[in-house]
Amino acid sequence: MPDIEYDNFLKIALYKLDSNFRRLDPDERSKAKQEFAEVVAVNSTENPVRTYSTVGTRADAELMLVQDSKTVDTFHSLSRDINKSFLGSYLEQSYSYLSIRRKSRYKHGGGALKLKDNYKYMVVYPMTKTRLWYERSMQERQAMMNDHFRVGKNYPMVKINTSYAFGLDDTEFVLSFEMDDPSDFTSLVMDLREVPAAQYTLTEIPIFTTIKMPIEEALDAMV
Repeated sequence: MPDIEYDNFLKIALYKLDSNFRRLDPDERSKAKQEFAEVVAVNSTENPVRTYSTVGTRADAELMLVQDSKTVDTFHSLSRDINKSFLGSYLEQSYSYLSIRRKSRYKHGGGALKLKDNYKYMVVYPMTKTRLWYERSMQERQAMMNDHFRVGKNYPMVKINTSYAFGLDDTEFVLSFEMDDPSDFTSLVMDLREVPAAQYTLTEIPIFTTIKMPIEEALDAMV
């Protein structure tokens, strides 16, 4: 058994609000949002739930919840409590990604300078490699990944996060990128498209551009 360093499991869930909720009495909507915010707060005691809005950036999702935990049972508890809430009865979980954070098999040679911890925007998408990628030797893949890492170092303003979903979910990887200016991410992607490893990407959609904000503000943006 190889010595692999594992960290937390990662759950990313995106929700779409039923438009019928917006037609409810204002007081009823307010109470429902308050209850939902309390659900998030209670479930953030040991494993904080990070909240993002997709209002204005996606048509099929309006709220994104991100949570890390040592056990997947944590995600079950949060989803259970959301389902029992009044607002939860008007929410459709349009996308869900389960993955695990672990040490990469590829040597990075030192990462880009980490500028900060909190960023305004996060871009998230699932990604799957082609079978041809795994037919290449480890040495060949490492050489191609070196180009990938070299490009990433040119964008220290973009924090790159890779988690591993194979065996846990339908995709292989869940990628997330944090930044304060989405145009920086666009430039990074343009450069990454030209490295050799890019030709071995099978799928990398859907893509979610999200705005980090407190749960109360994210809920107010929905209604």
